[in-house]
This record gives sequence, C-alpha cells and structure tokens, in this order.
Amino acid sequence: MSTLDSITTGAQIGALLPLVTALVQRPAWSADVKKVVAVVLALVAGVITVATSGGWEQFENGTMTFATIAAVLAASQSTYDLIWKPSKVAPAIEAVTSPKRSGQAG
Repeated sequence: MSTLDSITTGAQIGALLPLVTALVQRPAWSADVKKVVAVVLALVAGVITVATSGGWEQFENGTMTFATIAAVLAASQSTYDLIWKPSKVAPAIEAVTSPKRSGQAG
C-alpha cells in the first residue's frame, strides 16, 4: 500500500472516529479528560489502521506508520470540531449512551 493510500484510509477512519469516541465519552467529564480519551482512541485507531491496511510489516516503514496515525488524529479532531460537535450529533450520542445518575430522568 502506498503512503497516500494509507493516509487516505487514515483520514477516512478519523472522520468517523468521533462518533465512536462519543460512545465512550461522558458529558460530565472535564474537557481535558475528553481530549485525552479522544487522542488515545485516535492513536489506537491509527495503529489498527496501519496493521489492517498492510499487515504488521507496515510498522517497518516509520514514515507511513507516522503519516497514517497522524492522519487519523488530524481527521478525528478536525471533523469533531467542524462537523460532529456543531451539528450536535456527537454530543447527542454521548448523552444517549451515558448511564443516567440516580435521580436523573430517563
């Protein structure tokens, strides 16, 4: 797989990753905790993308590995800020998938 194909795949994964991240996030968490969770999930998704797009031997090519992981991270952060958060889709997923506290209406 070429570096460009790997970056493209990473960007596609990253663009949808905020929706998956919203399943894990909780509205009550601080902004700092949410950022850490989002970055860690993006890094994990980047590693999985590299491994599935070319096998574990892809990790021998440091440039491609770094570029793919960076593409996932950049795409996930930018699409969250530009699309998923303003459209209220990601926050809605967070709210729906978060456990209700006792005393909260369901």
